Amino acid sequence: MLTRARIDSSQPGEAIDREVKRILHAGLPLYELDEERLHALAPDVVVTQAACEVCAISYEQVQRVTHRAAPQARVVSLQPARWTDILTDMRTVALACGVRARGERLVRELEVRLAALVKPAGTPKPRVAMIEWLDPPMLGAQWVPDIVEAAGGEAVGPPHGTLSPYVTWDSIADLQPDALVVAPCGFDLARALRESEPLRDRLQELAPRVLFMDGNAYWNRPGPRLVEAAESLAAWLSTDRIPAGCAV
Repeated sequence: MLTRARIDSSQPGEAIDREVKRILHAGLPLYELDEERLHALAPDVVVTQAACEVCAISYEQVQRVTHRAAPQARVVSLQPARWTDILTDMRTVALACGVRARGERLVRELEVRLAALVKPAGTPKPRVAMIEWLDPPMLGAQWVPDIVEAAGGEAVGPPHGTLSPYVTWDSIADLQPDALVVAPCGFDLARALRESEPLRDRLQELAPRVLFMDGNAYWNRPGPRLVEAAESLAAWLSTDRIPAGCAV
């Protein structure tokens, strides 16, 4: 690993949120980059992101440290907001790494897999809300609505491509979701279940169906595994089968 968070991620979600806000308010970086290790690796390409200041090290910080530690490296910064942006970013990374054809093949394979999930016109679409943080609650946005809709649901909540907002439990109830996906950012399935335990009754009141997922693996990162998220969600919405890596 080249980066290290300045906060203790083993804390409860409320404490993590409070600490993140404190650090950002102070104008401090949330992450540190191992400059010595970066220099030792001598990369040709450094890939970073500017989609979320909380989820990963800032682009400016990566650019500054790379200029000192690996001046020969090309810094590729990704800032996706929608699923189509993520496909473009895959092509960008492949091109930067000299494997353009492999990138095009990957994009085509992912597009075919998502297209296979499309339901016939007129098929009822359950209203789906994705909870990206629990304390305080946040609803998933950016590429999340695109993936929900690819899975055959109707994404309710924030508009496509916008940043994930803080909300209230009452505002989620007002959306009248038929199903909830609980996939807190950065948490695996076990952590999502543990953090959700005190809120189980509230979550069940919000929607008749609740699916817990590994947000860190499937939803929060803008990459190929979003297609696995769509496939898992589609299977659950249409058959009630609990996919691997999920729980109810």
